[in-house]
Amino acid sequence: MLQCTAVTQVPYAEGLLALATMEGGPEYPPDAVEPEDFVLCELGDHDESAEHAGHLWTADTPDDQDLWLLWSGTGAHRVHRLDMLRLCPAVLRELATRTVTSCAFFDRHPGSHSFSVTDPLGDLIAEHVHSEVRRPVAEDDAPSTPDVPDTDAP
Repeated sequence: MLQCTAVTQVPYAEGLLALATMEGGPEYPPDAVEPEDFVLCELGDHDESAEHAGHLWTADTPDDQDLWLLWSGTGAHRVHRLDMLRLCPAVLRELATRTVTSCAFFDRHPGSHSFSVTDPLGDLIAEHVHSEVRRPVAEDDAPSTPDVPDTDAP
């Protein structure tokens, strides 16, 4: 399933307050959110009846709750809310590789789990970054010609 493409600006004052008052929040909340920050909905593509959701902070608490920004509507009718939500308990077990991937969304989120959501733009950016990193490495690893003495010199 493709990722939702909804974007919203983080309500700065509300975000600072939520980060400052949450258990397990950052030591200095202005380092975690800036006045012009935006979040992209992380959920799979969904209809208008479901809220959009963007993860803001992973709480350092034993009860596995994170701070999420949820919103609905558009333009002047956009409504935001910040909420501490438990993590989704779903896991994907791949027997062939013996890997376990946890869902990165909140409990009872709408739609598919995070391990089933793909972000084509993010994948394209990652591919471009990796190709740029490989290029200089490949150039440095190119076989060099050994220094050969000049036999024409007197």
